Amino acid sequence: MPEKRLLLVEDEPGLQLALSDRLAAEGFAVETASDGNAAIARATGEPFDIIVLDVMLPGRDGFDVAKTIRGQGISTPILMLTARTQVVDRVVGLKLGADDYLTKPFETIELLARIEALMRRAPSGSSGVSLERYQFGDVTVDVRKAEITSNGRPLDLSAKEFQLLKYFIEHRGATISRDELLHQVWGYTNAPSTRTVDVHVAWLRQKLEPNPRVPQYILTVHGLGYKFAG
Repeated sequence: MPEKRLLLVEDEPGLQLALSDRLAAEGFAVETASDGNAAIARATGEPFDIIVLDVMLPGRDGFDVAKTIRGQGISTPILMLTARTQVVDRVVGLKLGADDYLTKPFETIELLARIEALMRRAPSGSSGVSLERYQFGDVTVDVRKAEITSNGRPLDLSAKEFQLLKYFIEHRGATISRDELLHQVWGYTNAPSTRTVDVHVAWLRQKLEPNPRVPQYILTVHGLGYKFAG
């Protein structure tokens, strides 16, 4: 089984070395970058299975790095590391395309658990239906390029909206609970009480459904969750 390629973006030399050694011991092929510009160059120039990204970096910070990576259509899972504890910063990171965050200081075992959770839900072809291109109605989804069009016109979806739609497509016809979506798409191990799934489904319907008030693709299964009927 090939090693998973991990990009570690951390400017503190001691921490970068310690984390690199531990992650390599866990079976990852670790590449490193120490500033925002180098991180963007590596992340957009080479394929990685996961990116561990510090927020506080020389040059361009982690938020800008995440936004730039996502803007180029790269859907590699991103785990952000931050010394900040303010909720607003975590929200900004997630909105810009990060998949999870971990606040410093942290235990290495917690970092590994978060990485494992993101890797479990990353595309692997081992479960569900893995598709490079899928069409329903007037909508065409190019999974490899992370591009979506409707009647040939590009649709602007956030990274999380795209990941949610991709999960629906891979499990089309199945009734999927909110807890499963929080676990598989957001990477939560213990599903919190949140309306995140409902809000993102509503956003997807606004962009994809001919009549969002009477959806024909992303259906609500009352009391159970959602079903994709595309």
